[in-house]
Amino acid sequence: MVLMPKRVKYRKTQRGRRKGVSKGATKIAFGEFGLQALENNWITNRQIEAGRVAIMRRLRRGGKLWIRMFPDKPVTKKPLETRMGKGKGTVESWVAVVKRGRVVFELEGVPEDLARQAFKLASDKLPIKCKFVKREMI
Repeated sequence: MVLMPKRVKYRKTQRGRRKGVSKGATKIAFGEFGLQALENNWITNRQIEAGRVAIMRRLRRGGKLWIRMFPDKPVTKKPLETRMGKGKGTVESWVAVVKRGRVVFELEGVPEDLARQAFKLASDKLPIKCKFVKREMI
């Protein structure tokens, strides 16, 4: 199950900036435990899926998981050994722009130690540093 938008208004977008703090999704809204980003980066749809699979394998069908990011930004790439010019490349993948402070995953219905283990596995799959947070901590 690879995440990507069904439709977009514009097929190709500019790269934008990755600095700053998250504007929203900084608090736990759905579950009891969360995984909070400590750095800014793009997270690809494959990395999100790898994190989701790692969490679900650790939980063994227990608890409920929320993914609080969605890869809605297209990333283009030109083919290898192509000369400069001739326009922007084709859409290669989709990424979610994650900024510092954003809660990226949330869990509910599992003990805290199991949630910590699951989020540790998931954070190893992501290209950013993350920290474990509880509902009362934020």
